[in-house]
Amino acid sequence: MGLDFTPKTYDEIPEDKQPSLGEALVPIAGMLLFLSAGMIWFDMDPQMPLLWGIAFAGLFGRYYFGYSWSDLYDGIGRSILTGLQAILILFVIYMLISSWIDSGTIPTLMYYGLEFLSPRIFLPFTVVLSAVVAFAIGSSWTTAGTLGVAMIGIGSGLGIPEAMTAGAVLSGAYTGDKNSPLSDTTNLAAAVTNTELMDHIRAMRPGTAISFAISLVLFVVLGLSASGTIPVGRVAEIQGGLSSSYVISPVTFVPLVITFALALYGFPALPSLGAGIFTGVGVSIAVQGTSFAAAWETVHNGTGPETGVDLTNELLASGGLSGSVWVISIVIAALALGGILQETGVLAAIAYHIGRAVSSVAGLTAGTAVGTVAMNFLAAEQYMAIVVPGMTLQNLYDEYDLESRNLSRAVEASGTTTSAFVPWGSGGVFMASALGVPVIEYAPYYFFGILSPLVLILMGVTGWGIVYTDDTDRDDAEKTAEPTPTVD
Repeated sequence: MGLDFTPKTYDEIPEDKQPSLGEALVPIAGMLLFLSAGMIWFDMDPQMPLLWGIAFAGLFGRYYFGYSWSDLYDGIGRSILTGLQAILILFVIYMLISSWIDSGTIPTLMYYGLEFLSPRIFLPFTVVLSAVVAFAIGSSWTTAGTLGVAMIGIGSGLGIPEAMTAGAVLSGAYTGDKNSPLSDTTNLAAAVTNTELMDHIRAMRPGTAISFAISLVLFVVLGLSASGTIPVGRVAEIQGGLSSSYVISPVTFVPLVITFALALYGFPALPSLGAGIFTGVGVSIAVQGTSFAAAWETVHNGTGPETGVDLTNELLASGGLSGSVWVISIVIAALALGGILQETGVLAAIAYHIGRAVSSVAGLTAGTAVGTVAMNFLAAEQYMAIVVPGMTLQNLYDEYDLESRNLSRAVEASGTTTSAFVPWGSGGVFMASALGVPVIEYAPYYFFGILSPLVLILMGVTGWGIVYTDDTDRDDAEKTAEPTPTVD
């Protein structure tokens, strides 16, 4: 997934329109105020607060920064174009989940998972399996939207809180995605920082390994504490409900095998997932005895099974294509707001001023992490969070005689991994809707997302893993680097 345009850097903005840090923070403060008021004080869905933010940012950009309405519309259009593939994947994932429930794929995974797994090993097993699958296919989203959905069901049957399972799925999925040469964000981070792909991946491995190892240990501890919490007869009851409503057979794994095989072969996410939908419909008809029209009706309107077990009914309820509209409206609104902030130079200004506020390699690393995370929350799109700091801070890394792999590692370690923390961003919206767990609930258990930027900052402070050009001595590099003063 790539960008169809190059976001502007601060130096590319005409001097008379370059926002100072204070000016750039005005629409940001407005956005945060509206989101807080709407979602916290009035308990509203995020769409309307985002609309208020769009209106405020648009008016500020038009009448204070002096951009024309046409300029602002163009910014919105480019931002939505950037996130278009994510929007399409959301549509497809919603249809895929309904198709795989109706075909018996997910019910069969749940049935066998309950048969062979125990609470003690479930969480660490989920982390490792998710990491392996995401690395193999290069997609955290595909992993969460397919395997993750099944693991949520299995975990619930074993008495594991859904938020813990979601955290385990995400910790593994983003670990694998972040180190896969097939991953779009991995390739993007390398490309925008002019770094060789394998150099970028090698630079990420030490920090990723530490974050993953700590996460795995924490999930082992959680798994041990969850041991023995299965109510008597619960697994048998759930399995009975599944077997009475679906044909439980390894044949129902065909959609999953085809989807992952296409992804492993190198097909992009959309055609791979699309093939999973059509295969799922075929299995629904051939194995579950569903009629052709009914199978496609389920893909459109979702599932509402009646297995006789309330927990199973809740886990296997899905919205289908129709159910994706609420989620996608949030993503489009957030992308529109991010487009205005990008077009008016607000995002570039924030990245620039964060970068220029540092005076050491440690500060530059921390500043990159903070700026990238901020871009995730402001632009609501992980691709923009990688590109804007990646392009804006290149000169600073050159001034410190740092190889580009330091920058590429920083923007991905703090950009890709934290996108799932943004409730209105495409990453957070997708993960919450696919896994059925709100961001605020799974966030405390998404250990890898918390640790990844922290380990990155620690590497900057200690100098471990920092690579200089021409073996430049660290002290000499920091003495010769003279960051340009902040422009107000």
